[in-house]
Amino acid sequence: MKKALIFGIIGSFFFAFTFVLNRSMHLSGGSWIWSASLRYLFTFPILALIVGKQHGFQQVHKVIRKNLFNWLIWSTVGFGLFYAPISYAADYGESWLIAASWQITIVMGILLSPVFHKRVPIKNLCISGFILIGVFLLQVHNIADLDIKITLMTLLPILVGAVSYPLGNRKIMEASGDQLSTIQRTYGMTLCSLPFWFILSVLGLVNAGVPSVSQTVQSFCVAVFSGVIATLLFFKATDLVKSNHKQLAVIESTQSGEVIFTLLGGIWLLGDSRPDELGILGISFIVFGMIFNSMIVSFSKKSEIINP
Repeated sequence: MKKALIFGIIGSFFFAFTFVLNRSMHLSGGSWIWSASLRYLFTFPILALIVGKQHGFQQVHKVIRKNLFNWLIWSTVGFGLFYAPISYAADYGESWLIAASWQITIVMGILLSPVFHKRVPIKNLCISGFILIGVFLLQVHNIADLDIKITLMTLLPILVGAVSYPLGNRKIMEASGDQLSTIQRTYGMTLCSLPFWFILSVLGLVNAGVPSVSQTVQSFCVAVFSGVIATLLFFKATDLVKSNHKQLAVIESTQSGEVIFTLLGGIWLLGDSRPDELGILGISFIVFGMIFNSMIVSFSKKSEIINP
């Protein structure tokens, strides 16, 4: 358990690089288009190396070919319409604000249950109210200042991503069943989302030109730290305790650490403004909401992993 807990906390630390580095790229003049597309363009060959070494490509490519259209559509939704809006939102809010607000995806995942012919879990939905209250408290200062543009440009893209990620991920799991491991499914979704990233890259060339060396390096760091290291650490942590639901609940709640690490990293490294009293209260609501939700889900079945 101790080893799994350490892996989970370290994983949340590396997940935080997504939000800190996306904000850093914006502050240095980088386009959100390149922040989004380069992450997946760099992640793909790394995942390909891992899958090729561990499993080979025959099985995953065979599964994709059987249902190619669905894989292309839902991979684009699950990865493209998830990460591009998150990167766009980094232009309008501090890294900790984006990281904390992103946790609304837990609520969206619950509300999507009827789409997959399942009942909405009322207990989870009620506790998810803590997350919604927290997100509202984070935006109170913008609402009070009547800065509607900042509020909308921050929350609307996050809302799109928060719906797209669980929707695309669950649709792909539905299409692949138990035929693929998590790393194979992640590789397959990355592969099938490449047309979206190539198109977005062309738009980036036209609108923003070639990405700077700094943005390229930071995007590569996001791919390695968040897309590979954090994901594998978290998968390893959950695998170590998957037979014990109580321990699994504790490990899954370590995801809340990314909010704290992003807050500290953004303030220390980027000079982000500190959250006011309501902001701190909002972050507390979000973290507790995530922890309680993880506990409820893990006591019933293994939950999905949120990978920013």
